[in-house]
Amino acid sequence: MSIPVSNPVPHSAGPQWLSTEQRRAWLALLSTLATLPREFDAPLQRAAQLTLFDYNVLAMLSEQSDGRLPMSELASRTAASLSRLSHVVRKLEGRGLLSRSAHPADGRVTTAELSVFGRQLVEQLAPEHVEQVQRLIFQRLDATEVEQLDQILRKLLSGIDQNQWIFRAD
Repeated sequence: MSIPVSNPVPHSAGPQWLSTEQRRAWLALLSTLATLPREFDAPLQRAAQLTLFDYNVLAMLSEQSDGRLPMSELASRTAASLSRLSHVVRKLEGRGLLSRSAHPADGRVTTAELSVFGRQLVEQLAPEHVEQVQRLIFQRLDATEVEQLDQILRKLLSGIDQNQWIFRAD
């Protein structure tokens, strides 16, 4: 199905169709969002039988000095529902990469903690992963474009969810 490019009817009578430029940008964004995970999944699968999402869960924990985050915060940092995160954490826990326990200060809160083996795996995978991020994204952009990309993505994200953890991390 093709998306109409011009506005065949006034805005009040129907949808605001995409302009030619908007359609091009939308399709480029959609294609990028669909293609990037596949490009990042493949080497992680080969090296450690992990998906990009699995790796991101471990990486978010590894960025904490104690390797711990409440599950709700980990869900926020990985843009996942608690249900999806719980499923992945259970799988990673089964592989000995992390563990779950009650939060020491509040037993109602479940905390995920990176294991020694999990930290070692992230440290082993990180150099190749970062090189791939550089190769697929940042080596293709100059400094101005990196800044513009950051501004554009933050603007889009703030329109979707102003409470995203990334805005608290600044």
